[in-house]
Amino acid sequence: MSLPSLYLAWVEDLPPRLNGVRRKRGIAVPMADGVLLKTDHYAPNTPGPHATILMRLPYGRRGFGPVAEAYAERGFHVVVQACRGTERSGGQFDPFANERADGLATLDWIKGQPWYDGRIGLTGPSYLGYAQWAICDALPETAAMATKVTTANFRPVVFPAGAFHLNLWLSWVQVVEGLRTRTLATAARMFSGDIERRTDRAAAVLPLVEADRAAVGHQIGFWRHWFEHAIGNDAFWADLDHRHRLTENTPPVHFISGWYDFMVDPLLADYQRLVELGHRPYLTIGTWFHIAEELQRDNLRETLAWMRAWLLGDRSGLRQRPVRIHISGRNEWHEFERYPPGPPTPQTWALGSGRSLVEHGTASTGSDAYRYDPADPTPNLGGAIFAFTGAGAVDNAPLENRPDVLVYTGGVLTREMTVIGQCQVKLVARAKLPNVDFFVRLNDVGPDGVSRNICDGFTRLTPETPIEDDGSWHVTVALHATAHTFLPGHRLRLLITSGAHPRYARNMGTDEPISTATTLVANDVEIVHAGTTITLPVYGLV
Repeated sequence: MSLPSLYLAWVEDLPPRLNGVRRKRGIAVPMADGVLLKTDHYAPNTPGPHATILMRLPYGRRGFGPVAEAYAERGFHVVVQACRGTERSGGQFDPFANERADGLATLDWIKGQPWYDGRIGLTGPSYLGYAQWAICDALPETAAMATKVTTANFRPVVFPAGAFHLNLWLSWVQVVEGLRTRTLATAARMFSGDIERRTDRAAAVLPLVEADRAAVGHQIGFWRHWFEHAIGNDAFWADLDHRHRLTENTPPVHFISGWYDFMVDPLLADYQRLVELGHRPYLTIGTWFHIAEELQRDNLRETLAWMRAWLLGDRSGLRQRPVRIHISGRNEWHEFERYPPGPPTPQTWALGSGRSLVEHGTASTGSDAYRYDPADPTPNLGGAIFAFTGAGAVDNAPLENRPDVLVYTGGVLTREMTVIGQCQVKLVARAKLPNVDFFVRLNDVGPDGVSRNICDGFTRLTPETPIEDDGSWHVTVALHATAHTFLPGHRLRLLITSGAHPRYARNMGTDEPISTATTLVANDVEIVHAGTTITLPVYGLV
């Protein structure tokens, strides 16, 4: 037992350890093309048989060592492998491209080991979850998966609504590159906020193809390859999309995510796909962001119970209902048979006079306008972002005080209102230029006047976007899924603007390619009151 695994067991309130652990590090596992991937094996030091848990990751094996040891101390063989081109594994790292072939080769290697008994579980968050989906159709009959803050299809994550998820990838390349070359220094930068500060500086670089230099000091091959080949190219993504591998034969899956995770919507789409196929997957969603400590804590405990249930036949640790979600505002966990928990009672709010938001009312006439200037782009503030600092619900005052943000506020609520699922904003808008983004956000304003973001959505319009006879757009923007109760004494607030930089690469106002664009053109934007609404999926809770 190591001190890190002992600490994990205490913090996570794990079941007692069953055995000691033997470790064999740095095993060279051959891939189909001869490339060797560095792999660690953690084995229970008691006679078997023992089921196996596999984690494949690009972040370095040692960082996941305590987790692997904690699983192994509770009766599992654990295999931790550094993906191609990361840490000391051979080959070149090309995100997503090799996880199918390398994952299959790793499965073949595991099946050839004398300690393998035919039972295997896949686990891990984010990129590790994608690596699970890449091989989910090649698992043995006795298998299980625990996928966290991830999805089988990363295209809408990289290019949401046709834009580029700039904050995510500038931050992520720093993490992957830093852990490869300067592990301790990178870990310190994560907790100090330096990752975010460097992301902000790099995001200001034009053209964007050169932002990799500002982020990590040199060119990143896959960064430039994406700009050249991935934008608007269906063929590029065809082999990287593993949604078709979700079938009637998919092993039992436990989905874990957070309402402020930038992948919560595609994860829920994967969940719904399995439900439609007749599965009964488990779903756990907290009021967490992508790398929240609470999410990682729930991750380990829930995964251990899941693997014991489906690999060892011990279902005593499973809850009765498969869906468990945290509802912010009321700060409660609720369990349901499914997600969403039945049909909602939709409530639609419209834009009223005096920048108000009115329920069941008639929208006021007229419109409001602002100027979006990509030379001074509307900044992102909190929300569902990849960040070690600043993610989640925050005070939105700095954003709401900007002249390029429209703010509409509802009256004081006299009864609680619980929203579960995706809110939708219908926008009626015009703009001087046809290249324009819309970022919309729903906030909860407390009795103290502090306005905190609950959920938001984004869309990008181009000259090809259909336009009405009067020159306006009628577009619908889905806000990311949430579960939140607006309490009595609180107010709803809707924000409308045209950017959230550097979360989304700023709209330059031109048709120049995103990789090489350098021209900045300001845009005058108008929001028409009549027809602009927000609809909320409301539920009554007992």
